[in-house]
Amino acid sequence: MIAATLLIGCGQSYEETKKQTRLQRIRAAKEDSAALKIAVLPTLDGLPLFVLKELQLYDTAVVDIRLKRFTAQMDCDTALMGTAAEGMMSDLVRSQRLAARGYKMRYMASMNTCWQLISNRNARVRELKQMEDKTVAMTRYSATDLLTDLIVDSAHVKSEHVYRVQVNDVNVRLKMLQNNVLDLLWLTEPQATAAKKDGRKLTDTRQLGLQLGVIVFRQDKVRTLERRNQMEELSKAYDRACDSINKYGIGHYRDIIVNYCGVDAALVDSLPADMKFRHAGGPLQRDMERVDKWLKSR
Repeated sequence: MIAATLLIGCGQSYEETKKQTRLQRIRAAKEDSAALKIAVLPTLDGLPLFVLKELQLYDTAVVDIRLKRFTAQMDCDTALMGTAAEGMMSDLVRSQRLAARGYKMRYMASMNTCWQLISNRNARVRELKQMEDKTVAMTRYSATDLLTDLIVDSAHVKSEHVYRVQVNDVNVRLKMLQNNVLDLLWLTEPQATAAKKDGRKLTDTRQLGLQLGVIVFRQDKVRTLERRNQMEELSKAYDRACDSINKYGIGHYRDIIVNYCGVDAALVDSLPADMKFRHAGGPLQRDMERVDKWLKSR
């Protein structure tokens, strides 16, 4: 009885535990609010972000970088519009559309994103002119929407005869191809390489002369001195990550790619070995003008 009494006396009461838990939540919320949060997708164009985070290539006394993982661009948009993130992986179409709606954007980097149009082998589409009466998986008001317009025009196919299906989640889009649900779909790496096992590549953004992938921040969320210092440190870390990837190759970071992109190591070994990543810097003016012109037409 004495021993039990001593144990009870030394233990925390329910109210003390509840209070401590509440304080922990408050502390965690403050730390998260102060951190620089970036919404990311499970795609290879974000590798510099993944590497700088995992290797901590930045001064942790200046910035706490947190990557918020999503599988659809629309979820990244929601995070940026709310309080979940200050920046995001995106494309020029989506970010310029947000800018047109009154959100000032700050572009940190132009990524080497390459969207590839993959056809389902069962659809028997070997050329773009055979797209008529076929379904195309894309995301409305995004790079894939603009790209679909471009290839439809180049193939001289009637737009109303190409059926656009909105599939926002990149992993769901891939599975729909593997299950023969769709005829055509837009994907970036590493999902594009996985898709080519069951499909055929028809074209990509390199052939169309476009660089649309970006890392963008809301200007009003990074305008304080503290945030500007964080952005400067992030930019330096991003450049270090690019240099490291370009030097050692993407295979050197196999485990990081497996972790962030949700693919197996064998697929990573099948990815193009000559991929290069550019230092931080804004998108090309010609690409922005092309996107703005397309958005106005819509």
